[in-house]
Amino acid sequence: MELLIIKSGEDYVRVKTENYNLCRLDKASVFPIDHLDQVKKHVKKLKEKDFPFIAIYKLKLIEEPLEPE
Repeated sequence: MELLIIKSGEDYVRVKTENYNLCRLDKASVFPIDHLDQVKKHVKKLKEKDFPFIAIYKLKLIEEPLEPE
């Protein structure tokens, strides 16, 4: 599975309504790949608010059993 995530330097971005907060990965907002246009709009707003080093990243997830069956 691939998702989109917004980073600011070493931090991640949490989107809540039109507010943006820097956070760790476990609190970050993630978006489906097909919401790229929406993510780009968030990035534009973040840059307007002077968040440093804003970039979109692809987050790749794999699912596998913790213990073999």
